[in-house]
This record gives sequence, C-alpha cells and structure tokens, in this order.
Amino acid sequence: MTIKPIIILPDSKLRLVSAPIERVDAELLALADDMLETMYDAPGIGLAAIQIAVPRRVVVIDLAKEDEPLAPQVFFNPEVVWSSDDGNVYEEGCLSIPDYYAEVERPARVRVAYIDREGKKAEIEADGLLATCLQHEIDHLNGELFIDHISKLKRDMVIRKFTKAQKTGELPQFKREKRPAPAPSAAES
Repeated sequence: MTIKPIIILPDSKLRLVSAPIERVDAELLALADDMLETMYDAPGIGLAAIQIAVPRRVVVIDLAKEDEPLAPQVFFNPEVVWSSDDGNVYEEGCLSIPDYYAEVERPARVRVAYIDREGKKAEIEADGLLATCLQHEIDHLNGELFIDHISKLKRDMVIRKFTKAQKTGELPQFKREKRPAPAPSAAES
C-alpha cells in the first residue's frame, strides 16, 4: 500500500466527473487499499479517488473512533438511490479543503447502491454521520464539493483564499495524527 498525495482546492481535477468501474480486479483493490492508507495518514474519515487525482468511482470510508478498531468500507460505483425528506446538519470538512469547515444540510437518511470488494452488487441504508459521509464522497465523484452546499458568498471567499494560497505556495495542510493502517486485503494475504 502507498500513501498518495491529496489534491487541494483550487485544483481543477476536483471538478471532474469520475468514470464508472467496469470490473473489480487486483488493480482496483490495490487502489482502494492505497486510498485507505492515504485517508488514515491524512487523517480523514472518507476519501474519493478523484482526491488523489484518479477519476474513477471509488470511495473509502472509516468512521471508527481513535479508540475503536478500524472499520474500513469500500464502495465502487456508489449511487444514492433513495434519500429521506428530512434533513440533518453536520459540520463538514474535506481533505481537499484543509482547515475549512462549514455546516451543511443533507438528507438525514440515504440508501446507496454500490459494488463491493468481491464485485457483487450491494445496498446500504445509512443515517447520521455515515449518510453524510457517503453523500459528501459521492458528491466528489460527480465533481461537486461540500462548499457547493453553502452560500455563494462563503464559497467564493474559500475559493479566493485557496487560489491565493496556491499562488504564494502556502496551501494549508491537515495536521497529521496517524491512525494505524488497515490490515492487508484478502487479495494481498
């Protein structure tokens, strides 16, 4: 497994729409494992492949707290197939927009169809933080960022800040507090 560099706003790749996965193979599983290692190193709770400049429909998530065992989840071609009418507000952040957080309202519950690590179609119903995280990462696959869900004024301020920081070479980075890396996948054992 390899830690990959995470691309940062205003990198235009973050606005690309990711291509669907045709089949789950060793290369794709290795990508997912690299994404998990990158996410844990950052540290974060979710990562879309486009955030490491790979425009493929792959999402990894792990909501385990620091004192809990790792619980990595991998989603290929995830798609929200149902969402509740009631909303939920979470303060969101993003590894591609370091040190910026904003409250975002999203549907409180979702059902997501996806392909699992074995290449089988699956669905998951989620609420709370998992529902928010899935929606946030699926947005990435569609070229959207969580700042697209806040006011235009705030969004423009964030984009200007990161554009200026890029020009001066002072892009912010997340503070690294490493979590242990996941165990190798079955394909590697």
